[in-house]
Amino acid sequence: MAFQKPTGTQDLLPGTVEIWQSVEETVRDLCRRFNYKEIRTPIFEQTELFKRGVGDTTDIVEKEMYTFVDKGNRSMTLRPENTAGVVRAYVENKLYGEPDLTKLYYIAPMFRYERPQAGRYRQFHQFGVEAFGAVDPSLDAEIVALGYQFMKEVGLSGVKVEINSVGNAASRAAYRQTLLDFLMPMKETLCKDCQSRMERNPLRVLDCKVDQDKFTAAPSILDSLDEECATHFTKVKGHLDAMGIDYEVNHRMVRGLDYYTHTAFEYKAQGIGAIDTVGGGGRYNGLVADIGGPEQPGIGFGIGMERIALLLEKQEVAIKQAPPLDVYLVALGEKAEQETTKILHNLRVNGLSGEKDYQGRKMKAMMKSADRMKARYAAILGDDELERGEIALKDLQAGEQQFVKIEQLVDALKSAK
Repeated sequence: MAFQKPTGTQDLLPGTVEIWQSVEETVRDLCRRFNYKEIRTPIFEQTELFKRGVGDTTDIVEKEMYTFVDKGNRSMTLRPENTAGVVRAYVENKLYGEPDLTKLYYIAPMFRYERPQAGRYRQFHQFGVEAFGAVDPSLDAEIVALGYQFMKEVGLSGVKVEINSVGNAASRAAYRQTLLDFLMPMKETLCKDCQSRMERNPLRVLDCKVDQDKFTAAPSILDSLDEECATHFTKVKGHLDAMGIDYEVNHRMVRGLDYYTHTAFEYKAQGIGAIDTVGGGGRYNGLVADIGGPEQPGIGFGIGMERIALLLEKQEVAIKQAPPLDVYLVALGEKAEQETTKILHNLRVNGLSGEKDYQGRKMKAMMKSADRMKARYAAILGDDELERGEIALKDLQAGEQQFVKIEQLVDALKSAK
């Protein structure tokens, strides 16, 4: 019986995983500069957390979650997104008691049962940030800027930022009726999902991918914002302008999750098939309280790592390569073979990268292996050299060779870097 990876998953093999490592390195450096600290939460949580946090009327909860009953007869779900889990951790660990803003980031796998396509998998990974404890519009702008800067620093071009305000509860209540008045005459022409959403959450009709062309004349939620929401949105735009972030206002963007308030935004880029959204987020001022914590505002985003990797490939962005192997040890003779194990270990514990042959091959095959691994040097040890306490060090680029004392090999390699 031949086993294969599950549908909607992928193996990240050497040669590809280096792209991910480079992107993750950018994430960690950028978050350090923006003063966001890493958080790691469980891959599975209580199902009710996602129903309450993500929203019962979302496609995620209705159609896409991987839910199972554990041996304690509890309903558990593999996380379909990470904001709810981070909020749960924030509440459970009482991070709201800290005097300063809580600013967190993660790089983690998520799970949704949906139709696989370019850049979309059933197990996928997100880089995300979450910030708690302030309603300041400059924090909204900082979050948008962080994600935009990330895409610039990994080398992507043609990335757009779209922003909107989805207001507060009062604004959405006013807009709900205005939107229903627009949608009702066309109800019978809409897809079944839209017809169902009209009764439960009509704002989510605007997020439909099937009937999007029918909503070009839809009323704008921006016209229903109260003074507080309108002022907040104006200030967010002002901060983005001050930072030189290029954005467009898309009044039909509502995002796919129910917890958003005020600012909502998406990052878009061409090159990944029918889907052009590579990430997005927004403010969620009521979510902490909904999950059992105090009234604390929050804002964050999630960016799909698979989509970033695909765009990097499509745009032929040169990825920073890992440094080459420092040295490949070639042993000629039984005594030399025993000694190379000791020498190689000493090199590694002193910060150098090294490799040796484990297959009993001849010298020619070992030198070819050194070339394939792009080693900078080959260190060749025979029984005669071992008796003299020396090792031949060959520069594989220049072709030059010298003999050095075995105890001086570490210093010789370090000085050659």
